[in-house]
Order: sequence, then C-alpha cells, then structure tokens
Amino acid sequence: MDDSTRNGGGPRGPGTGDAPGIPGKAPDGSHLKVVRVVGAIIVDGERILATQRGGGEFAGMWEFPGGKIEPGESPEEALVREIREELDAEIAIRGYFDTAEHDYPTFHLSMRCYLCTLPGGAVSLREHSAAKWVGRSDAENLPWLPADLPILRGLVDKGVI
Repeated sequence: MDDSTRNGGGPRGPGTGDAPGIPGKAPDGSHLKVVRVVGAIIVDGERILATQRGGGEFAGMWEFPGGKIEPGESPEEALVREIREELDAEIAIRGYFDTAEHDYPTFHLSMRCYLCTLPGGAVSLREHSAAKWVGRSDAENLPWLPADLPILRGLVDKGVI
C-alpha cells in the first residue's frame, strides 16, 4: 500500500467528511480542525502491542501507541519520539502501513500508521494504564478507539495478525 492510500474510516471509525481524508463539519457548520498524528503498529510474530488509555474521554479503550506530529518533524521522527515518551522504548520502523481518517465532534484526525518492531522487547508505561501483546482473536475482542478500528481490520485482512 503506498502513502497515497486513504482509508475511508479513520484513526479512530468511519469518517463523515465529504470524501476520505477530507474533514467533515463541526456543529456550527465550520470545517473541523485537522490533527495529524502517527501510530505504531508494533509487531512480534503474529501479535501486536495494544495500549490502554489511562485517562480522559476515552479512558479504558485500546489504541496503537503514538501521537501528534510536531512542526518540523517527519512522521517517522514523531513516531520514534512519541514511543520514547509514552513507552520508554526504542522502535525500528519497518514501513508505512496505512492512514486512517476519522471525524470526532471537534476535530478531524488523520493517523499515519507504520509497522514497527521493538528491538529491546520491553516497554515501561508512562501514559497508558496497560499494554499487552494480542493476537487476532484477542485484538478483535478489545474495545478499540473508533479511529484505530480500520487499521485493526486492515491488519486482519492482510494477515499481519
């Protein structure tokens, strides 16, 4: 899949924009602010690392670790930084997987996801309440953030997990 691929559902459920990758509108009719983030699909054999949010509106839900791309950063640089900050770990980025698009009530999320490995094998949770390695059946039974679901489906469809 190349970088131009856009998933009609987004990092976090189906988008409500005019077309994939185009944000929808806020309740007042204005266009939603676009927030660009990266997600790490950390793979170990046929398992992926799922992380559970510890607080906020989506506390208890599962997601791919990652975060916002800061000004001047490439997506790959942002991903390495975010995993250091969130999991106190180093990752090896193996390649781009897909981009998910999702409209939340107050913003549009565009999440570029990369297949990664964890050479050190261990993580230390700094922001999440839990992390676990899951195979396909366990992953499909977790309550994922809506924007992460299309990425999870893609992993299953492509036989990654």
